Parts: sequence; C-alpha cells; structure tokens
Amino acid sequence: MTTELTAGAPAADRIGEIVRLLHAEHPDATCALDHRNALELLVATILSAQCTDERVNKVTPVLFERYPDAQALAGADRAELEEIVRSTGFYRNKAKNVQEASRRIVAEYDGQVPDNMADLLTLPGVARKTANVVLGTAYHIADGVVVDTHVKRLSQRLALTTHDDPEKIERDLMAITPQDEWIDLSHLLIFHGRRVCDARKPNCAGCVIRHLCPSTRV
Repeated sequence: MTTELTAGAPAADRIGEIVRLLHAEHPDATCALDHRNALELLVATILSAQCTDERVNKVTPVLFERYPDAQALAGADRAELEEIVRSTGFYRNKAKNVQEASRRIVAEYDGQVPDNMADLLTLPGVARKTANVVLGTAYHIADGVVVDTHVKRLSQRLALTTHDDPEKIERDLMAITPQDEWIDLSHLLIFHGRRVCDARKPNCAGCVIRHLCPSTRV
C-alpha cells in the first residue's frame, strides 16, 4: 500500500504517491508566466532564463502591447526591443532570440508557434525546456518534462535521478512517471520548491512528502 512506502523505496514506486500528495498540497500549481497564447508564452519563457517569473510578468505586458504578434516582433526595432526587456538580464541576447524566433515563425510557420518538439527546437533561443513549456502549457501536449532549477533540485533531493544534466534528468522523470502526469509534475515540483523545499532552507518539517524523501532533515 502507498501508506507503507518509505524514502528507501525505488523512485518508480514512490513517484505515484509523491505526485498524489503534491496535487493535494498545491492544487493551484500551474505555469507562473502570464500569457494569452502560445507566442506570448514562448517569448516569456525565453525571457525567464536566469530571471524571476515576477520580473518577466512585469515586462511582457509592455512588450506585447507594443508588439502584439510574431509579425510585429519580427519587424521590431532591435534597440527598442532591447530596452523593453533590459530588466530581465542578458537583454541583448534575449532580444535577438525573441526577434529571430519570431522571424522564423513568420517565415516558416505562417505566424503560428509550432506545436511539435522538432519544429520548436529549430527556433533561436529554444531548447527542450522552453519547448516543453510551450507544448505542455499552451498546447496541452505531454512530450516531455520541464526541468528548471526547482525541478532539478527536488528531483535530486527526492532521489528521482542521479544526474545533473537537465536532459538526463528529464529522461529519468519520464521513465518513472505516467505520461499523463508529465505536464503537472513540473508545475508541482516548481511550486513545492518555491513554497516548501527552498534551496538553502528546506522546510522539511512542513513537507507532505518528507517520508518519501531520502534528503529529509526531520
């Protein structure tokens, strides 16, 4: 029975109960980046690299009011685009990726963000993490698991993986988690990482999955 599971059980045995408990603990877990469509989510995700979601959410309303679609972003003045996204950090590279991705979306995909991994990975600034965010949240397609810093940290603490490389972590999570939970798994781990399992001071005493975690300090 799931109630008998312990932190020493194999990851594949623990993952179902971990997901169940996190669903109950964080019923509001979802993508924290504000967006109205796939393009806005794509751009917000590119901007979120090494930046907080809160900061990105302050920048994107201004950005999308000025440039509401891929065509507008493709033809944007680069200096103006850089100035709008400056506060997200690495703004020159981010502005370049946003514009070049938009140009490819216009030229190759009729202005619509692709809905498959292969095509998304052809866009400048897009790797598996960003592609998974767009597929899972915008298109509800479970093609993989988003691995950000929270997912990486919690996956390692929970001994769901022994790897540091995000793609290897993703493969480990996909191997033990039912596909219909791939999208939610990342949201749940991210919310739990922000609210409970802090990088420096994890609140193990207040953690609903501490009995399933080999790293618990309780």
